[in-house]
Amino acid sequence: MEQKKKIYFASDAHLGAPNISDHREHEKRFVAWLDRIKNDAGEVYLMGDIFDFWFEYRHVIPRGYTRFIGKLCELTDGGIPVHFFTGNHDIWVFDYLPQETGVIVHKEPYITTLYGKKFFLAHGDGLTPDEKAYKRLKAVFTNKTAQWLFRWVHPDLGVAMARFWSRKSRENNQDSEKATFQGEEGEWLIQFSKKKLQQEHFDFFIYGHRHVAIDLPVGTHSRVCYLGDWVKLYTYAVWDGETFELKRFGH
Repeated sequence: MEQKKKIYFASDAHLGAPNISDHREHEKRFVAWLDRIKNDAGEVYLMGDIFDFWFEYRHVIPRGYTRFIGKLCELTDGGIPVHFFTGNHDIWVFDYLPQETGVIVHKEPYITTLYGKKFFLAHGDGLTPDEKAYKRLKAVFTNKTAQWLFRWVHPDLGVAMARFWSRKSRENNQDSEKATFQGEEGEWLIQFSKKKLQQEHFDFFIYGHRHVAIDLPVGTHSRVCYLGDWVKLYTYAVWDGETFELKRFGH
C-alpha cells in the first residue's frame, strides 16, 4: 500500500524581525525545514506571521527572503499545495505572493477536511469579541485608502516604521507572561474553540500567534494545537491521517 503524504503546519517564523541577530541563518533554518519535508509533504500550511513585516508595493517587495521565496516556488512547482495565512504582522499580502510563488492565500479562518478529519485553521488573531482594540487597528490596516496612502511612503521609510512598531509590540507582549501558556481558562483561543464545538464538531483546531507549543484535548474527541514559533522553539505539526504530532526541528 502506498504511504500517505503528510500534512505539515508551521507558523510565526517572523522572518526579518528586528530582535533576530542573524537574519540569514534564521531564514536558512526555516528553509532547511521546508527542504526536509518536501519529499513526503502532501500539503503545507504556513499559519501566519511568516514575515515579521510584509508590504507589496506595486513594483517593489521587501528586501531579503530570497531563499524562502525560492523554496516556496520549488514546492508549488513540484505540485505541493502551500497555504499561506496572513497574520497580524504580514497582513499586507496582495497579489505578488500568490502570482509569483503559487501559494494559496488565506486571510480568514479556513475549514477543511484532511484524511477524513475536520480542521479549523487560523492564525489566531482577532477571533474573540474581547480583542476590540486589535480589531480597530486591523480595520485601519485593511482599509483600502490607508493601504493606498502607505504605498506612497518610500519603502525605506515604510519598512523602518514597520520595524519600529514591531519592536514596540514585542517589548509590550513577547517578553510578558502572554508568551507563556496561561492554562485552559486563561487561553482565549481554547475558550473560543470550546464555543465553536458547541455549534459544530471539529477534530482539530490549529493556531499560530501565541508563540507557545501545546497539543491538548478539548471536548470529547477534539484537540487544540498551538504551533509555537520559529524564533525560539522551531516547532511544527504533522498529520499523516493516523497520528497528529507536534515536533521540534532538529530533534
